[in-house]
Amino acid sequence: MSRISRVLLPLRVLLAVVLVALLAAQIWAAPGMLPDLADPSLEQSVVRWTMLAASLLGLLCVQVVVVCTWALLTRVAQDRIFSADALPWVDTIVGAVAVGWAALLGALVCSYYFIIDEVSDDPVPVALLLVALLVGAVVGLLMVVMRALLRQATALRTDLESVI
Repeated sequence: MSRISRVLLPLRVLLAVVLVALLAAQIWAAPGMLPDLADPSLEQSVVRWTMLAASLLGLLCVQVVVVCTWALLTRVAQDRIFSADALPWVDTIVGAVAVGWAALLGALVCSYYFIIDEVSDDPVPVALLLVALLVGAVVGLLMVVMRALLRQATALRTDLESVI
């Protein structure tokens, strides 16, 4: 446990920096990345607001994951990670990843129909969203596996404590 305790403080500092950076991105960067359209067409307005909503929702999902990770680190420090009270935090992470993935899917569908067909012929935004969607699916499925491993480890620890 001593090796883990040496890593917890730097990890918490990095998580705090990431959370502040995500908040700054949510407040200033995400709305600023969208182009200011003087006289937007309906298609351009739909794309603009869909991308803004998807990016803000995605940032919020990552913030939820950071907060849940902080709570799980607290349980690691207290040697309570293999207990039933850690499972809701992992379930929240899985839910946040699923919501973020759904937001990316919505942005991809909107991009495909409006960016490629109406607004622009550039396939790069759609390709980037597709890559992000695939990475999100991998992360989500990995978290489901990690949740199953945590449940197994919790059951084994409970059995071991009852034997001892």
